[in-house]
Amino acid sequence: MIEVLAKLGRGPVFLAGEVLECVITFTNPLSASSTSASSEMLAWASAQIHCQFHASENRVALPPSDGSKHDVQAENETVFVPNRGERGQCILSTPPKILFCDLRLDPGESKSYSYCETLPIDGPPSFRGQSVKYVYKLTIGCQRVNSPIKLLRVPFRVLVLHGLKDYQSSQDEAVAPSNPFLEEEEGLKKDSHLADLATELLMVATSRRSLHLYNISNTRGKVGTFCIFKTVYKIGEDVIGTFNFSEGDIPCLQFSVSLQTEESIQEEFQRRRGQPGSFSTHARHQEACLHTAQSSFSLPIPLSSTPGFTTNIVSLKWRLHFEFVTSGESAGTCLVRGSQSEAITWTGVEQIEVDTFSWDLPIKVLPTNPILASYVSQFSSTNSITI
Repeated sequence: MIEVLAKLGRGPVFLAGEVLECVITFTNPLSASSTSASSEMLAWASAQIHCQFHASENRVALPPSDGSKHDVQAENETVFVPNRGERGQCILSTPPKILFCDLRLDPGESKSYSYCETLPIDGPPSFRGQSVKYVYKLTIGCQRVNSPIKLLRVPFRVLVLHGLKDYQSSQDEAVAPSNPFLEEEEGLKKDSHLADLATELLMVATSRRSLHLYNISNTRGKVGTFCIFKTVYKIGEDVIGTFNFSEGDIPCLQFSVSLQTEESIQEEFQRRRGQPGSFSTHARHQEACLHTAQSSFSLPIPLSSTPGFTTNIVSLKWRLHFEFVTSGESAGTCLVRGSQSEAITWTGVEQIEVDTFSWDLPIKVLPTNPILASYVSQFSSTNSITI
């Protein structure tokens, strides 16, 4: 028996273009209860990264793929196929790397191997939507002599920051000071440089603030104004906005604000022409606001959510969805006097005529530092199997 343990050194979330590093340890455990132990042999071990794509048949019409040659190989259990037995199709993969050949482990002995690979910068982000899924995995294949291949899969999350490649090229042209007292491996230095560039680019994109004012009105008149200071955010940030109802002609009884994503299939891949998008709500604020002059809301963008993106098959966009309930009467008639005595009690009317209307405000949501996103990731940094 051999235990195989794979550990991602920095966490299970990466930016496209970063270097993924994984330490794979092979151990022949020495059990205290066993009376005899022997050496164990592995013929070889290999590792490869792939992105698996799966689409809902009810929503997405994909062209038939010619995978006959690949399917024949997949039937052979002695061929290393990282996505063997998984749904969907492999749309992206890195070249396989051999970790070792002919490994012998004595009882209690273990050996570790480091796997490093640069994640393709032009790949899709990790995404689990209602119509499509993009899932990244590192697969380690191991085989004993004359035995089927055993696969250890290490799922991880990929964030894509568009424009990073061009931004990196422009920054590389500049002369940057170096520290001669620090010795870094070339791969780690490049990886750190890419993360620093991404952080800088995100800071520049999301720190710009300017006042955006919108008039809220329906067919009967003005309800109020809405104010927001920026429309570009990172996942993990809060979307903050304020309302001013003091200058409105129509009283607002209640409002709600929802932070939503719209998942839309590109027209050529739609199952039905004019197919509507799928909406998901990530946060919601609702408030009764009759006779309220000003109000505000704060909606957190979950770190586990997917930033906006577009591929040849699907696009994901973010928006704020507003719903307003307004009175069909003037604000003064919404209350009635309950008694003519000295003690005056004011009570609300039992029935009131209302109007409802909605409004959508598009916003842009970008990735964040992958280390920060790792704290809430559903994936584990450590995975293991026993052969």
